[in-house]
Amino acid sequence: MTTSVVLRGSGVSPGAGYGPVHVLVGAIPEPAPGSRYDGEAAAERKRAADALERVADDLEARGAKAGGAAQDVLGAQAMMARDPGLEVGVAELIDEGIAAPRAVFEAFGRYRELLAAAGGYLAERVADLDDIRDRTIALLTGLPMPGVPESAAEPYVLVAKDLAPADTALLNKDLVAAFVTEEGGPTSHTAILARAMGVPAIVGCAGATSLPQGIWALVDGTSGSVRLSPERADVDSLLGAAAAREAVLAASMGPGVTLDGHAVPLLANVGGPRDLESALAQGAEGVGLFRTEFLFLDRAEAPTEEEQEAAYRAVFDAFPGGRVVVRTLDAGADKPLAFLPPSGEEPNPALGERGLRLFRKYPEMMGSQLRALARAAAGTRAQAYVMAPMVATVEEASWFVSACHDAGLPNAGIMIEIPSAALRAHHLATAVDFFSIGTNDLTQYALAADRQVSGVAELQDPWHPAVLDLIALTATGAATTGKSCGVCGEAAADPTLACVLVGLGVTSLSMGSPALPWVRAALSRHTLTQCRTAATAARTALSAATAKSAARNELPGLADLGL
Repeated sequence: MTTSVVLRGSGVSPGAGYGPVHVLVGAIPEPAPGSRYDGEAAAERKRAADALERVADDLEARGAKAGGAAQDVLGAQAMMARDPGLEVGVAELIDEGIAAPRAVFEAFGRYRELLAAAGGYLAERVADLDDIRDRTIALLTGLPMPGVPESAAEPYVLVAKDLAPADTALLNKDLVAAFVTEEGGPTSHTAILARAMGVPAIVGCAGATSLPQGIWALVDGTSGSVRLSPERADVDSLLGAAAAREAVLAASMGPGVTLDGHAVPLLANVGGPRDLESALAQGAEGVGLFRTEFLFLDRAEAPTEEEQEAAYRAVFDAFPGGRVVVRTLDAGADKPLAFLPPSGEEPNPALGERGLRLFRKYPEMMGSQLRALARAAAGTRAQAYVMAPMVATVEEASWFVSACHDAGLPNAGIMIEIPSAALRAHHLATAVDFFSIGTNDLTQYALAADRQVSGVAELQDPWHPAVLDLIALTATGAATTGKSCGVCGEAAADPTLACVLVGLGVTSLSMGSPALPWVRAALSRHTLTQCRTAATAARTALSAATAKSAARNELPGLADLGL
């Protein structure tokens, strides 16, 4: 390509996009300090409460429209808007004579400080809190709602410091050619949602928001480059290569298999019934991660067993004869449940009461879910597998598996996402029926790098040889006992890394549906021996970058896909 200004970040959603830059601005101005209101305090309190509820309703509606992972994220955000403590804080300020917009700003500011001080997952919710605050103040002051433009005359490249989940979830793929953010890491909510939608995306791109409005940009979501004012020949070359890849991908259907016939089932990550259409369209052989949180979040009461049973059966029925792996409720940390008592302040919620730990505290909640799953599975031809998140010890694994078997669920496994579980996989494998590796959490725990913090995004990389070592230990532990070992984290969606995972001994791969054709095509171009050679090369590297480079050198078929 010819010389032009190039910015670089982390490519998190493959493909190419070209269009004029739209830098997302329009932040809501801070209401004037000391602003007062006229009239009764009760009326002003109601005005603020109504605005918060309207914001929560809008977030829920956006989530319902988007479905999948977006619905989970926006449901949690709506719960923040409805936090009773936050409403009380706003009301107290209004009772002191402060106008509703300023009261919202100050009350949110207090919560903001608490979340930032907590660190970890809660610190990363500050951006979500700011988004709720700005939306509420916009309603109270009559200002336009912040966020992505709802209409445009031509496809554009959306650029922002970061994108709120509410905005990312409803990006119009026909109008957004690509998006680029200054912040965020490869496994941030924004990156996950981008891959789920199939929109080319780059995160962690320094200087992106300084771009002039309207400058034309060519975005390569595979390499992570943003080329400004490119020559037409450069545009045609990259977009042509992208179109050629799309044609190759469109022809890549059928079961996952290596060039020499080694079967690797390719499954879909599903966040609810709305994801099923995409999974089926992309040829998913089953479901490797069925997130059940969508039934529980943002509710004043737990879902009934009948309601759960109907939702589970809808997914089971979509894959007769196929494997459907259900993750039991993964709540706690940044996904609190309104119908449970507050667990008290946790200095580091990512290391606190979440996943299976919450189930052990509330065993009837788990019993209800397992009973509903057993009834749903009994009425279908799907192969139902059930797994627990956040398992650290053999004792925890045995307890969960026993509970599943007692409920009539014969295939009970665990997620491997804590380093202690990977290190002792050979012992855990004797207690469970299968493993599924959650590479997102495994990476952040192994490298002490919160996946929501852009400042440590360089560390939060599943290509790190230490993470690959943990995956290899897990796969070996499973193989020695004849158990299956899948991967359901974001690592499985990387076509290059997918080949390496197979070489490490992983037996199935699960990912967002848009990634299925890429991974299927990558596997079909390489033998199992090549995958194993690439895995060995990656593990002997000294960094994530050199591990990826070493693996690519052993996988020549990636060139056909432009990878």
